Amino acid sequence: MKTINILLADDDKDDCLFFKDALAELPLSTSFTAVHHGDQLIQHLEKISANLPEILFLDLNMPRKNGLECLIEIKKHPVLKKIPVIIYSTSYDEEKANQLFHSGAHFYICKPADFNDLKKVIHNVLLLLRENNLKTSRDNFLITKLKTVY
Repeated sequence: MKTINILLADDDKDDCLFFKDALAELPLSTSFTAVHHGDQLIQHLEKISANLPEILFLDLNMPRKNGLECLIEIKKHPVLKKIPVIIYSTSYDEEKANQLFHSGAHFYICKPADFNDLKKVIHNVLLLLRENNLKTSRDNFLITKLKTVY
C-alpha cells in the first residue's frame, strides 16, 4: 500500500498531536508533518517543492498568515496549486466557507472534539483522496463524521 504524505498546518500543538494520534490508528500508511503558522507553511512548501504533500490539512486561524491567506497564495502558485487543501477548523461559518470554496479548498472539516470522530473524518478524506474522488461541489464541501465513503 502506498504511503500518503500528509501535511498539517495548525498553530495548536495539542490539536496537532491529536491529529497525529488519530492518523496512527487508521488502517492506512501515512507520513505526517506539521507546521505551526502560515509563514512556516509557505516556507516549508517552497523548500520541499520536489516532494510535496499529497494532501494539506489547513487550519484557518493561525498567526502571521491565516489559512485563507495561505490558501489563496497556494492556489496562485503554478506547482503548489495541485495540492488538495482541506480546511480544518474549530468553527464553521457559511460565508467564510463559500469564500474558501471559491478560493480552491477541496473540503471543510470542523475539528471534532471526540477522538473517534476525528479518526472517522480524517479516514473519509483520505479514502476520497486515494480513490481520486476529490471532486468538490458546494453541496459536499463540509465533511462531518456522519458522511461515509463507499
